[in-house]
Amino acid sequence: MPTRLKEKTVYNLFVYGSLREPTIFESVCGLSFTLKPSRVYEPQVLFAELAMLDGFRRVSPDNVYFYAIREPDSKIQGFVIHNIPASAMAVIDKYEGKLYTRDTVTVNTATGPVSAQAYLNRNRDMKKQFGDRFHVNLIHELWLRKRIENFFAKHTRPGETSPDADTERRARRELIGTTERDLVISHLGQDAVSDYYLEHELSRPVPSIKDLFHDDQARPYIENYLTLVVRQTLLNQFEYYLQSRYRFELDRMVKSTRYYTRAIPLLIALRMLNFNTAAVDLLLKRCFEALPLNGRHDLLDYVKFAVVAAESMFDGRVAQSSMQILRYNLQPGLVPMGAEMEFSNLGYRAVLKNVSDKDASFDGFRWFGRFALDVLTWKLGGYIDDHTGAFRPGSCGFFELAPGRLTTQGEVSKPATADPCMLSQLIREIAAFYPIQPHSLHLSFQIRRRHIGHQTVLPLDFVKCLFVLGGGLQLSDTGRVFITRMSQDEIRRDQYGEELVFARTSKRHSTMTGEDDLGMEPKFQPTNYVQQYKFIRLDARANYEPLILALKGLQLSINPGDYLTPRQLASNPRLQDEYEELKSWAANPTVITPHALRKFLGTIRDGLMQEAHHKAYHKRHYIEWAVGAVETQIQLFNQQLEKQH
Repeated sequence: MPTRLKEKTVYNLFVYGSLREPTIFESVCGLSFTLKPSRVYEPQVLFAELAMLDGFRRVSPDNVYFYAIREPDSKIQGFVIHNIPASAMAVIDKYEGKLYTRDTVTVNTATGPVSAQAYLNRNRDMKKQFGDRFHVNLIHELWLRKRIENFFAKHTRPGETSPDADTERRARRELIGTTERDLVISHLGQDAVSDYYLEHELSRPVPSIKDLFHDDQARPYIENYLTLVVRQTLLNQFEYYLQSRYRFELDRMVKSTRYYTRAIPLLIALRMLNFNTAAVDLLLKRCFEALPLNGRHDLLDYVKFAVVAAESMFDGRVAQSSMQILRYNLQPGLVPMGAEMEFSNLGYRAVLKNVSDKDASFDGFRWFGRFALDVLTWKLGGYIDDHTGAFRPGSCGFFELAPGRLTTQGEVSKPATADPCMLSQLIREIAAFYPIQPHSLHLSFQIRRRHIGHQTVLPLDFVKCLFVLGGGLQLSDTGRVFITRMSQDEIRRDQYGEELVFARTSKRHSTMTGEDDLGMEPKFQPTNYVQQYKFIRLDARANYEPLILALKGLQLSINPGDYLTPRQLASNPRLQDEYEELKSWAANPTVITPHALRKFLGTIRDGLMQEAHHKAYHKRHYIEWAVGAVETQIQLFNQQLEKQH
């Protein structure tokens, strides 16, 4: 509502589009604004502050103007400009035009809630004006994708309209997939990519593997790598068909652009291929019959084969059925989550020095980059991790995937989902798809801002319960159960002193621009903190949904932090004693006591019951199912131990 100041009607205005730029704002109404109160020294300079509008999403379907549409899980960041005279608001009304409706909203600022005016848009008006484009979350990426298609039509066998020419264009595009990704990342939030920049980035040579057929070290692994190339291309093409043909249906399932929008179509594509493994195996057999490994064919030929095969294999009816099943089983929450999966046929020995064992299938992924797999796996965030932090081409390590990670270092990434059911299914389908032994799983949960800096240390009994749920139980040669992730020193490090890499808090760095002469920071992006649990064994047969809900419940209830860092162990004798007890217990486990189990389950339940501002967000029966599944798994562990004695 307007307020009165010196007998003059003034308004607060929330701006999120072109009016965020002070020069544009001044050209419209004759006033300017600044974020620094000390610079409000003239009548025509108004004070503004950073603000957040909940329940709306900013879109730009025409790639020119920004619009605010209602979406419950989204937020718009902008500025609230204080004390704008009524005469200036009348001028701004005319500037905004008929597509906008001025309404009163409440925005959140650093000083508290503020009532302000905002120019908003009705969904039905947007749909009438822009049609299907209004529903697409990836407007900028779709527009850029069209220009990339035009580039290949112009530069790859120009003028040809034959099916083979189209296949080659699609195959070449697969082999520069990370270039498309980098173009999208480098221009996020911008309205244009120049033709010169586009052509410069896309004019790269297609990778070749012909020399590897004459390399005695590489030759034994060529077929296995090409098998991975063909399978990955099939997955990419299935995801492409889903995005192209069912983007409206998919957009309805992705509730917010804060999450990785490819997660759902990738899950559906993985399901379709995993369900039809016999057809995939037959296709691979025919591939090597048609393109024998004699050095006459290059990487592009095998990608072209997979592109053609994907077109014949993709079944729209199966895709629609899979989407419908997934839609009915979604269990969205409020905590953004992600996952990282490590694969290696050598297991924990993959990054050890002087290992005598040999990876007979992939040679420790030494040739990963030569087969452009770092490019082909970009939609799932694929790369090779040697646990040094400074990976070089040709190094050996784990094949790691993280849906939503758009750069190797992860500084540009999005949470995969807020749905425990969907995340669990995505993990299982990925583990089942790749012909590589699954090794470990990291689960990440975004920490709420009010919890940052107030984290606690997990109780020892809770750590034991979590190891039972995900630590990789296994029978020793003597028939006794032990915790593999702990006993095999897979999560113990000695680089900075002995530590247990069970859980770590990390932050996703923000991008900040320098101040201009008005003290503005127009491209402010907040830093997000995540709690990452690294103790989990990856298994294609496991159902991780109860564990995901258990970890989320613990985070919401007791807000756990790092466990156990060298500093924690060096400064806390109690944690030192607990660590020694934990190592002994992992090698020779004892049952989880009824008291410890009740406390563990009660803490999980309490956390899940306060997810939405001190009340449950998931349905009660879903929470009780998760708590019951956790209890059953621990009880089965206890029974197994009791049978040993």
